[in-house]
Amino acid sequence: MADVKRKPLGQILKEMKLVTESQIQEALAIQKQRGGVIGRILVNLGYVSEIEVNVALGKQAGMEVVELDDVDIPPEIIERVSPSVASTYRIVPVAVRNGKLIIAMADPFNVKALDDLRFLLDSNIEPAVSNEAAVGRAIEKYYSGQTESAEDVMKDMDESAIADFDFSADEVIDIENIEKMADAAPVRRLLSYVLLHAIRDKASDIHFEPFEDEFKVRYRIDGALYEMVPPPKPLGMALTSRIKVLASLNIAERRIAQDGRIDLNVGGNQVDLRVSILPTIYGESCVLRVLDRSNVSLDLDRLGLREDDLKLFRTWIHKSNGIVLVTGPTGSGKTTTLYSALNEINNPTDKIITTEDPVEYDLEGVIQVQVHPEYDVTFANCLRAILRQDPDIILVGEIRDLETAEIAIQASLTGHLVFSTLHTNDAPSAITRLIDMNVEPYLITATVEGIQAQRLVRKICLHCRAEYEPSEDVLAELRMKPADVKGKKFYFGRGCEYCNKIGYKGRMGIIELLVIDDELRELIMQKASTSSIRQVARRKGMRTLRESGILAVFDGMTTVEEVLKETVTEEED
Repeated sequence: MADVKRKPLGQILKEMKLVTESQIQEALAIQKQRGGVIGRILVNLGYVSEIEVNVALGKQAGMEVVELDDVDIPPEIIERVSPSVASTYRIVPVAVRNGKLIIAMADPFNVKALDDLRFLLDSNIEPAVSNEAAVGRAIEKYYSGQTESAEDVMKDMDESAIADFDFSADEVIDIENIEKMADAAPVRRLLSYVLLHAIRDKASDIHFEPFEDEFKVRYRIDGALYEMVPPPKPLGMALTSRIKVLASLNIAERRIAQDGRIDLNVGGNQVDLRVSILPTIYGESCVLRVLDRSNVSLDLDRLGLREDDLKLFRTWIHKSNGIVLVTGPTGSGKTTTLYSALNEINNPTDKIITTEDPVEYDLEGVIQVQVHPEYDVTFANCLRAILRQDPDIILVGEIRDLETAEIAIQASLTGHLVFSTLHTNDAPSAITRLIDMNVEPYLITATVEGIQAQRLVRKICLHCRAEYEPSEDVLAELRMKPADVKGKKFYFGRGCEYCNKIGYKGRMGIIELLVIDDELRELIMQKASTSSIRQVARRKGMRTLRESGILAVFDGMTTVEEVLKETVTEEED
């Protein structure tokens, strides 16, 4: 049987009283002249919105159109979707028909979101079209005042059903049973709760940890770990198995470490989850690194650098050749700094190639290469290949050995600008580290333009910030006296709803910048000690990490405790 001919989109929009006949004819004339789809042309002309076009497209495709303001949805249907899922995905459950949950949404053509919802809700879903404003009103009407906690998720779990998941870490389990565990509704619901709340709270990592008598779930937020209410221990293996299924890992293999990734689209934002599985004596430990692209601003102006530091760093990254190093421990924001630098200097006239382990974020117009040491795709080997690709700017994820350092130096000497990282405590230590790798001092002096060391400290929540008078003991830890801080203000966060009672919200960078000038080049040629290099650099105006942190304290941005935790004084180093 032939397909029923669909109504033209313009006619549907006209029936919806969104456009007039003359506006349709105007759009058709443009379409005939320039091409394109009628919906996009009408949006560009300003006659309709994208949301209104989506509703019309839904009607054209034969989807159900739901007037949410005119329907009364039963409580048992509303309960099928949790408040967190409804508000995150901007959806409202409407009915169950033929075994399918009818979901009203403003964009029923968001296939990725529909896939996520099928996973999160453990249901067959049929999208229906509605107006975005009506969806918002319905969420307010049916979910207003509702909150969801881990206890709420777990209290509905049947104890006898949970007992079915109780296996020891050493027990051999049939693959069918593992698959059944991973696909069980309680497991799906609990995992969706954990993931959604971790992403909402801007967690950087989620830890699923098996112990002898319990199974812990912890979030890392702004560098600190926070524990949620632990799920029943029998669910531990099932949760880990569910994660392995989503990451396309081998669920039958529980004796070796595995790595994978999960892609989610949460509330219209692309979220990558890097999965690491590690076998322990009590089962598999699982850590998810959350890479939420909407949560990272690759903008140098938003990294927390002071104006003079930012100006200096910008002079380095706009040079035509040389090496710029960013140093600090794992989790100090080195990658974000370098990505922000690349984002600023990225333009069509320059070819930029990176080699990373792993590639964390996609940069448009930048060639990015993943390191795979198991296949001999190392930083050094990648860098050799990159130099044959006619690049202008190169990013090497990390200089770990002499071979990589020498190739990076050679690239710099042949007219390339090279960015890379090192793991050292401060900027002067990076020079010593390169010399310890047996890099010739004259090559360091010829290529390294500058070194930035950095740390991340938690920022005081601005909603509950309060002033206080520091004790003499606190000042002593800062190597200061009351006279040194006369007229200065100190703040802390009391803790409020906005910051989850923590007192901190977000993080900022504190940095030190080492400029390699002629005097320092002389010291490097003499293989001078780190302390000698630091002493000369400070005399020439280098602000240390501790000093940068103290300025952030005086600005009311962070606390003394954060600065003391993340930095050491010259005497302590």
